[in-house]
Amino acid sequence: MPVSESQIRSSLADVSNEAFWLDSPERPEATAPLSGNRSCDLAVVGGGFTGLWTALLAKERDPDRHVVLLEGGTVGWAASGRNGGVCEASLTHGADNGEKHLPNENAQLTRLGYRNLDEIEAAITRYGIDCDFERTGLIDIALEDYQVAGLREAHNPEEDAVFLSQEELQASIKSPTYKAGLFMERECAILNPAKLCWGLLRVCRDLGVEVYENSVVRNLENAGNTVKLTTDNGTVTARRVALGTNAFPSLLNRVKWHTAPIYDYALMTQPLSDEQWSEIGWAGREGLADAANQFHYYRRTVDGRILFGGWDAVYYYGRAVSPKLYTRQETFETLARHFFETFPQAEGTKFTHAWGGAIDASTRFFAFFDTAFRGKVAYTAGFTGLGVGASRFGAEVMLDLLAGAKTEITELEMVKKKPLPFPPEPFMWVGAKLTTKALIKSDQNEGKRGPLLRVLDAMGVGFAS
Repeated sequence: MPVSESQIRSSLADVSNEAFWLDSPERPEATAPLSGNRSCDLAVVGGGFTGLWTALLAKERDPDRHVVLLEGGTVGWAASGRNGGVCEASLTHGADNGEKHLPNENAQLTRLGYRNLDEIEAAITRYGIDCDFERTGLIDIALEDYQVAGLREAHNPEEDAVFLSQEELQASIKSPTYKAGLFMERECAILNPAKLCWGLLRVCRDLGVEVYENSVVRNLENAGNTVKLTTDNGTVTARRVALGTNAFPSLLNRVKWHTAPIYDYALMTQPLSDEQWSEIGWAGREGLADAANQFHYYRRTVDGRILFGGWDAVYYYGRAVSPKLYTRQETFETLARHFFETFPQAEGTKFTHAWGGAIDASTRFFAFFDTAFRGKVAYTAGFTGLGVGASRFGAEVMLDLLAGAKTEITELEMVKKKPLPFPPEPFMWVGAKLTTKALIKSDQNEGKRGPLLRVLDAMGVGFAS
């Protein structure tokens, strides 16, 4: 039965545009901003996952290291607290994308990704971080007949990738839209991302990290053997600096064109009734994602809600980064329609939260790394939506680079080679619009990639999710 416009309007009538995860009484009070002049061994810029993991791992490696973390807003307020809470093992935005860009080390990166997810779980356990972490696995969903063959070809029980027929999938999760699935048991965990940020913040402070929120770093200055970081009300002089600013404008001009902010949006339902859950199933609580270019991601929460996000990936002219772009009614209505088409059993359910956030996209769709100021500054960015897990790996890479260490991860081609930059405006905006139309057309044409997508593939910047 088609979803009516009145049903969509009713479901969104009382929605809050605060990110669900951040709308919590557990949200800690902000620390005081930086005031005056400080010095330290390591300055970390950014209080999201990348910065928090960097500070924590730095103290684990050397408990006596003096670490200062500077965050322009409050810890976890941006992408780290606005995502779907799906923590994937992949470091390359999927094995196919890894094979396309780094075929010689794709297997190695897969192994490192699983190890990284294991170490995230171990740290959460070791430090007693309450963030609703569940190692549930991931199911890729075929919604069209042509997608079924691709999932069947990826079936590899030795790698925990198990094809599920329509009957097998429907026996587990009941949706009239499902054609087949690919279950990857080791690939994914679900968690509350804001609570993970706040837990990491607590651990960092317990380990002696100085944290200053509402302290935007305006400038980096090479000062001989040190680097000077300037905020509105103070300075930090550091022997080494790690930058985890991701979608926000980089403090280094060399990174300016290597990322673009792409906006993603999500809905959160009210808790579903026991009767509705009985009709839907989903007892395994797996993370779910569609197998198309325009895809949804969704998962259950511990209190019986469903987060439903994705589909539109929106680029705004001029690489705009602003909280004003965190809402988009057109996308919210589209997501609501798709949600009720996916789970008609949830008819009458209201959405309590609808929000968005900026993803730091790169042209290869996974993170890149480098150093500046003769090795005193390290940076990573470009996680393209998979930073919940890969950010910890990025922190490890930065710390090894800052130490001047030759390790397995610093010797990766992934680390040594940067992606192609994005073009300047107006070419970026025009290119984003044309590419989006081409991806939509590809989905409408049974996944066949048209001329523009084939050209982008040949240039090494094409992508099929």
